[in-house]
Amino acid sequence: MPAVKVHFDLPRDDAGWPPVAVESLWADTVGADVVRLTNVPWFVRGVASGDLIRVERDGEGVLWAAEHLEWSGNCTIRVAPSPSGPLRGSRQRVLDTFQPFGVTGEGIQQFGLVALEVPPGADLAGVQRVLRAGARDGWWDYEEGCVSEEWVAAAPD
Repeated sequence: MPAVKVHFDLPRDDAGWPPVAVESLWADTVGADVVRLTNVPWFVRGVASGDLIRVERDGEGVLWAAEHLEWSGNCTIRVAPSPSGPLRGSRQRVLDTFQPFGVTGEGIQQFGLVALEVPPGADLAGVQRVLRAGARDGWWDYEEGCVSEEWVAAAPD
């Protein structure tokens, strides 16, 4: 089946975040109205790469996310490297930092972000230690876009 784009409406907070009203994610079709996401979301909360989503087609043929059906087990973490920090805002250096944990992802220059996909078998406590140390030391800021109970339980003290 061909890859398709699935669109998600994004509610904005009072500060205007996220900076876009709609995010589109790549997905593989797995049924008449079901897709499996194939990339890490930049702004959509509560979903991760590999999740199953029920979609609806609008009058123009655009696919819209209608219902989250099944979670893949992957966690989504977004990292914004500090331009004045030790990584000098390098998205690739963020990816390189987490690669030893089996974490993958991609950077987006327009917003200076890295979206990390943390698989369920990764050293979750180790990833969190690195995230927290990097935030403490001015390397980046981060947010948890979609996390598991195991992620929460693995939080280092």
